[in-house]
Amino acid sequence: MTIDLSTSYLGLPLKNPLVVAACPLTQSLDNLKRLEDCGAAAAVLSSLFEEQIDHDSAEIARVYEFGAESYAEAVSYFPEMNEFRFAADAYLEHIEQAKRAVSIPIIGSLNGVSTGGWTRYARKIQDAGADALELNIYFIAADVDTTGQEIEKMYTDLVAAVKDSISIPLAVKIGPYFSSPGHMARKLVEAGADGLVLFNRFLQPDMDLEDLNIWPHLVLSTPSELLLPLRWIAILYGRVQASLALTGGIHDAQGLLKALMAGADVGMVASVLYKKGFGEIDRILHDMTQFMQEKEYESVGQLKGSMSQKNCPHPAAFERGNYMKALTSFTSERV
Repeated sequence: MTIDLSTSYLGLPLKNPLVVAACPLTQSLDNLKRLEDCGAAAAVLSSLFEEQIDHDSAEIARVYEFGAESYAEAVSYFPEMNEFRFAADAYLEHIEQAKRAVSIPIIGSLNGVSTGGWTRYARKIQDAGADALELNIYFIAADVDTTGQEIEKMYTDLVAAVKDSISIPLAVKIGPYFSSPGHMARKLVEAGADGLVLFNRFLQPDMDLEDLNIWPHLVLSTPSELLLPLRWIAILYGRVQASLALTGGIHDAQGLLKALMAGADVGMVASVLYKKGFGEIDRILHDMTQFMQEKEYESVGQLKGSMSQKNCPHPAAFERGNYMKALTSFTSERV
């Protein structure tokens, strides 16, 4: 039996549902070629950060303002704006080169939290040839005076501003920390999101007891992290008019299959590629195809959403009912 692995994400037709998540691996053209050869259906480039764009703009302004009052004529000796090479320019060039190097869709990524001049780069990413844009909103609500309503408005205003500047599809990558994630998802779609990527991994800083300092601590994901986005994909499926992508915790075919059965259009991987190499893409797709053959699924479309909350035989398992059952059913012979 021939298995149809094709799917659609953000309106983009994909040969299969395995997408490489935004990570440093996609910064190399050679890596992108290898990822395509191994079977990846699309790749999200690592993020261009709001701070990088603002820094570039500040550096240009600093050069042109230096000595302008005393030696205004010296400004004529400064290079033209287009002669500066900053991170943002290199990012746009990488998109152009990637589009020439591979045939799979290339999704640009912007990481920011505020509306402002940096959002104009959404259009620049589109003009460079990106097939879609992922807006990665990484915001920690550390100000105790800021209300949840203010934070939600900041999110929706940012999505609306970015969407207003582009015509390519827009995916929004968010974290799970909202009072009502389902309602927030709907508001983001109403603001202009064509897709939602669940969830952003908020990396936690650690303490160095020797130096008495705080340092960032990046830990690769584990399969156990799959459960949180899996739950919310299953709840949102069929309830928001947007593409859904699950990221975080997919390390094998079982993880990808669960994501699809919950209702995701695609599953995104990164950590497993760092741990086991690019060849895991082919292994995951092979094992997924074998499972589908054994269970007599003919296509990804047939299994997608089959275990979502709306289609699950026990929908309460995604809600509080499962909490009590999990606790009361747990026993341990050793304490």
